[in-house]
Amino acid sequence: MNRRPSLPGAAELFRLTSAPAISEEIAPAEVSTSDVTPLQRRGSGRTKHTTKITVYVSDEELLALEHARLALRADHGLGVDRGRVVREAIAIVLDDLETHGDASLLVRRLREQ
Repeated sequence: MNRRPSLPGAAELFRLTSAPAISEEIAPAEVSTSDVTPLQRRGSGRTKHTTKITVYVSDEELLALEHARLALRADHGLGVDRGRVVREAIAIVLDDLETHGDASLLVRRLREQ
């Protein structure tokens, strides 16, 4: 009886985790932010993310985010994590900024500070 645990090999530990290739039909140079309508932008959902940022929030903001996540689960049957809520919120704010510009909620709130 072998008592050694079965561990992943180097190939599994150091595999490439690159993003899928872009279709040849749409080259990156052909897509601009002005081509994205508010209904097209969505949070990235449950996918493998290759880029990470760190955002510091207050205890109250984190608690509010967790309450929102729990409300989405309890009241709406949506089992989402905090990251997904944040990505959707970012998509909404960016759409509002693109659509309303100077009158967007983001611009107005940042000017209040």
